[in-house]
Amino acid sequence: MSEVQSDLLYRESHEWVRDEGDGTVVVGISDHAQAALGDMVFIELPEVGAVFGQGDACAVVESVKAASDAYAPVSGEVTEVNADLEDTPEMVNNDPYGDGWMFRIKMSDPSEMDDMLSAEDYAAQQDD
Repeated sequence: MSEVQSDLLYRESHEWVRDEGDGTVVVGISDHAQAALGDMVFIELPEVGAVFGQGDACAVVESVKAASDAYAPVSGEVTEVNADLEDTPEMVNNDPYGDGWMFRIKMSDPSEMDDMLSAEDYAAQQDD
């Protein structure tokens, strides 16, 4: 069973967000998503300064099995990316909720957080 952290919010498309309390969120992909994709071999991160709408494709995760888009869980501007993933994409497999984070977004509409799934709702979705 995949790990779901209770302090995060999730999207049905398997991204998670951690609210930093300053108008920004940290974004990554869930343990379920990394396990389904398999060993990561490449991650294409968005550019700092790029602006995305909620649900826009903004990154690509490539594994030994497949390449998949990651989607912006909220609208806003990318303020930081985890450059360590360029050389060690497997950090997403090893620690998807810690060192495997992907990028930070300064939210343009914090109310979009209301559209996110709680850990309990996301976990229940995985059981379906």
